[in-house]
Amino acid sequence: MQLRNAFRTQVEEGVLRPGTRLPSSRQLAADLGVSRSVVVEAYEQLCAEGYFVSQHGSGTSVAAAARDEIGSALTPGDRAPTAALRDLRTGGLHASAFPGQDWIRSVSAVVTSAGLRELGYAPPSGLPVVRHTLAGYLGRVRGVRTRPDHLMITSGFAQGLALLCRELRDRGHDTVGVEDPGHPGEWEFIADAGLRPVGLPVDTDGIRVDALAASGVRAVLVTPASQFPTGATLSAQRREQLVAWAEAVDGYIVEDDFDAAFVAPAQRMPALQSLAPDRVIYAGSASKMLAPALRLGWLATPPTLTAPIERLRAGWDLGCSSLEQLAFARLIDTGTFDRHLRRLTADIQKRRQVVHQFVARELPGTTLRNGHGGTSNCPRGAPRRRWCRPPDAARSWSVAAASTPCAPTTDRRHWSSATPGYAAPSWAAAWPGSPGRTGRRWAAAGPEPPG
Repeated sequence: MQLRNAFRTQVEEGVLRPGTRLPSSRQLAADLGVSRSVVVEAYEQLCAEGYFVSQHGSGTSVAAAARDEIGSALTPGDRAPTAALRDLRTGGLHASAFPGQDWIRSVSAVVTSAGLRELGYAPPSGLPVVRHTLAGYLGRVRGVRTRPDHLMITSGFAQGLALLCRELRDRGHDTVGVEDPGHPGEWEFIADAGLRPVGLPVDTDGIRVDALAASGVRAVLVTPASQFPTGATLSAQRREQLVAWAEAVDGYIVEDDFDAAFVAPAQRMPALQSLAPDRVIYAGSASKMLAPALRLGWLATPPTLTAPIERLRAGWDLGCSSLEQLAFARLIDTGTFDRHLRRLTADIQKRRQVVHQFVARELPGTTLRNGHGGTSNCPRGAPRRRWCRPPDAARSWSVAAASTPCAPTTDRRHWSSATPGYAAPSWAAAWPGSPGRTGRRWAAAGPEPPG
């Protein structure tokens, strides 16, 4: 009885997961110092109750349906229905977009050559050789002006933002300016960090610096390369004004460069950080370019912030995986990462053309913002034009309908925007050819959690 109850409790509480192999009755009886018949009886009873399954030659294991799966409170089960063929949420991942074989070769080469230093604890800011490689890459591709000792490897953009919010609080900030419309997850993230997000309007030239100056904040989070969800690029004049504002108020600008790699080269401007390395904190990640699962991000901080943020980081964790850092650096050093991005960008451009052709044909009178690049397109002139302001922004909008199933999203965390592709263009990969040929239902949805 005690053995049955103990097993039953462990299954119900999730200690024993579905599919877990159990010891043989002989082995468990020997370990517990009881008669084998006691274990056999417990196994048989739990099989009868549906907790365990037993197969000849395979032993006994926890039944697949023994316990319903429970999602995290922070990531509730909002996955697309299994019947849906068109998942239009931004940030979706399609396996074909990830350079799996290149990554395997890179990891294999790193593991083969790894010594005690590579397999030991890395500095919280990241391995020096990786920071050296990344600093060179960011300077070459985005014009970022930084030294390896002012670059920190983070667990995605989200950790970098958390560190920055904590440091801003320690410096007396209680508010942070954020773009409006903008990423709702970042609004919530900043608020949860104990700072008050202050919405600042965005127009076709990017964030309104005049509104920023009037708001009283001394720190602002911006997406200059391709604003989400409007796709606006921060103009040269606004960039100068923004830097001047930061200097005037002794403030900081956090540059989230989340999808600059996918902006058309003719419209791509150097990172805002290149104008004022002492005022702009440059943040990026591999989430869109490779995959969110890698949890690789980076911060290029002004010299005055480097040491305080390193101290904060040292109290939080022991840094990111050294092997994954080295594998990523190897992709960059061998030129594999550049080749991957060229293929990915060309693919996203094709997907964007499909979206534009579909809109022109099926949604007359509607135009798309951000036609030049980036990873999101926003409709103008379509139903529910208030897609970009809360609370209506939390709703997805759909146009036209046929029998082809889609995966609409109504979760409050999502902001409406159509996505031709991130590192994994979410819907076009499963939608060969023109959308109009295979079904006419288009649901626009919003962003993934902050990377």
